[in-house]
Amino acid sequence: MKAKEIKVKSVLNKHKTRDQWFLDDYSVNPYKLCGYNCVYCYIRGSKYGLNMGRELAVKVNAPSVLNRELGRRALKREYGFIALSSSTEPWQDIEKDYLITRRCLQVISKWRFPVHVLTKSSLILRDTDMLERINKSAILPPDLENLGRGVLVTFSLSVLDEDLARIFEPGAPGPYERLQTLQQLKKLGFYVGIAFIPVLPYISDSEEDLSKMIAKAKEFGADYVFVGALTLFGVGKKIFMQIIEKHFPELVQRYEELYGVSYEPSREYQSRLDSIARKLCREYGVRYRIV
Repeated sequence: MKAKEIKVKSVLNKHKTRDQWFLDDYSVNPYKLCGYNCVYCYIRGSKYGLNMGRELAVKVNAPSVLNRELGRRALKREYGFIALSSSTEPWQDIEKDYLITRRCLQVISKWRFPVHVLTKSSLILRDTDMLERINKSAILPPDLENLGRGVLVTFSLSVLDEDLARIFEPGAPGPYERLQTLQQLKKLGFYVGIAFIPVLPYISDSEEDLSKMIAKAKEFGADYVFVGALTLFGVGKKIFMQIIEKHFPELVQRYEELYGVSYEPSREYQSRLDSIARKLCREYGVRYRIV
């Protein structure tokens, strides 16, 4: 897939507050948008929703900009986990040629920041050398020192079925490739988990579905699990519903009732999802969330 090359003035995003689920204080996105084209991606709710592939861009100067920005933070000892990435796939196919993510990891290692890498890609295995350096040398913020590790690796999954994955995640590696990659990283000593985010209403959100998913997480060595509901914003909601109409017409009315004019399902739905996930994690002996 072709991508535009762009230069940016800033690449390190400082959050107002630490993310309570993923523990990141910062985020870095080496690419603009993503070639995986997942139908449910929250970025589709933005102005890029219809043209994610055409707008894909490489932030060619991201490593040098990040070096400057992290240097300033390190001098002030403002250490915190960096989410890599929050709105793109850091190891998507074009990373094979551009190496922007790898070079960003080198900068992160230099300044000794911890990192939480979020991915669907087996290409992460190429960069285990950099991740091992970060894991050993990162300086953790004082209130997270008990984690005892500078790298967290979380794989994203919404379904286990390969055919369903091709519908909702057309450009991404299959679910079992992701699970096998997680397993390899676990064997190398990394702290690994799975974000079942988003589970898809009436497709992968039943207790039976969640039980199978969390059982697989345990089987492949996941240390922790997240479970989260589907959100649908702007034009992204229209795009997602077109897929439901095409492949699951019997679910259209149920989706309309669940979401109505909101971007998220009801509190009752989300509470039920959380309750079931916590119960199943206890049963399978998997941590629910990182802390």
